[in-house]
Amino acid sequence: MNRYAELRNRKQEEFNALPLGFAFGQKQFDEMMRGWGLDPEKDVDKIYSIGAGGYVQKKDADLLHQTRERHDKEMAAAIAEDKTGEGFIYEMFLYELENHEYGYTRDTEDTLDALGYTAEEVIGAPRLKRGIEKAVTEICRREGD
Repeated sequence: MNRYAELRNRKQEEFNALPLGFAFGQKQFDEMMRGWGLDPEKDVDKIYSIGAGGYVQKKDADLLHQTRERHDKEMAAAIAEDKTGEGFIYEMFLYELENHEYGYTRDTEDTLDALGYTAEEVIGAPRLKRGIEKAVTEICRREGD
């Protein structure tokens, strides 16, 4: 399996296991709060919004931050270990290009956004440039281009 996909899947599983709540309306918010044993009107000072309808209890905020920091470090380490751009970096770009339908759109913008890169950053970093070029070439080969 693709090492990037493995890392990404493991990170997603760990994130999903965090004590987070999601609410997209008052009814869901009230249910989420009650599920935590909190009063939806009196205990709003005991939670933080994490954006996109997500919430974390203040008592669990450090766990969320530590998990995010660890995930960021693991990704940075995996990228740093790929000295040529033809290993983990290639697999990262291949996975995300496929995930964002590059074979159909021939557009890298969504892939770069998902990975937090600009085109200038990728072009300016030889390993990243090599990885995305190799991934694009592979997708085009599969598509018969």
